[in-house]
Amino acid sequence: MKAFVVTRYGKHHVHATEVPQPMIGTRDVLVRVSAASVNPLDVMVRNGEFKQLLKYRPPFVLGHDVAGVVIEKGAEVRGFSIGDQVYARPRDLRIGTFAEYIAIDQDDVALKPTALSMPEAAAVPLVALAAWQILVERAHIRPGQKVLVHAGAGGLGSTVIQLAKHLGAHVATTAKGARAELVRDLGADIVIDYTAQDFSQVLSDYDLVVDSVGGENLMKSLTVLKPGGRAIGVTGPPDAGFAKQLGAPKPFEFVLSFLSRKVRRAARKLGVRYSFFFMHASGTQLRELAALYEAGHLRPVIDSTFPFDQTLEALAYVENGKAKAGKVVITLDQRA
Repeated sequence: MKAFVVTRYGKHHVHATEVPQPMIGTRDVLVRVSAASVNPLDVMVRNGEFKQLLKYRPPFVLGHDVAGVVIEKGAEVRGFSIGDQVYARPRDLRIGTFAEYIAIDQDDVALKPTALSMPEAAAVPLVALAAWQILVERAHIRPGQKVLVHAGAGGLGSTVIQLAKHLGAHVATTAKGARAELVRDLGADIVIDYTAQDFSQVLSDYDLVVDSVGGENLMKSLTVLKPGGRAIGVTGPPDAGFAKQLGAPKPFEFVLSFLSRKVRRAARKLGVRYSFFFMHASGTQLRELAALYEAGHLRPVIDSTFPFDQTLEALAYVENGKAKAGKVVITLDQRA
């Protein structure tokens, strides 16, 4: 089968090549890929940014999101049949959606929402799981609470806005002026044009900030939180909790604690909290999210699509910040 393979870590070492079709385990489904989407995480993994914690050994197939059709299943698989249309974010160390086929553990897979096309469904898993795990699992957002979402027009931001509103939150977001209409349509109550206004000068008393920008933007985000509020960073700096989540040896907890010391210290002084977020695969949560997409409470936002043969161009498009709103999707035309 054709796949896009990381031959060694670094920007110029992803190549289209022929690799064997995956063998399935007893708990796996073999999925014929109809569409996949590109995430900043793909670029980070390609570059080896997590190689001390996520030990991918080149050569490996890249790609974290998929929608497709089950064509084979293992002996212990329950709840899926040949021909089922599914979507998934395969678990860490078993990624590889930039390929014609992928074997996925049944626990990471869910039936595709019937309301979504294959490309739309492929745009969903990683960002929807991240939004769910941030808002529901970690922050326990309740009606009436205030949530600030940075980069609201992005793949993650656009999903967090919608889910936060569904949960009853008051939502503010930052976005370029041209994207204000989109984020308001997604449910944002307040839109700050970050090119013209400093959000930290106009917002206050927020329960949660979801930050995908990092750096000084994250530090300023701490100042808009109410006492006891929480900032969750998805681009870093990572903290000791990240090492624990991945089951890394104890020394890594100390290293990552050191890397995040500045922001954690600033948070303590303000009486607020900071934590790093890295999502995990969950077919169970994807089933819950599918119901929200079916009901129209959530909808995917797609910036552009690329044919499978142009996967490298799609990666470059995301890496260079060309996506204006939502996700970039790769399609295998004859199947999508």
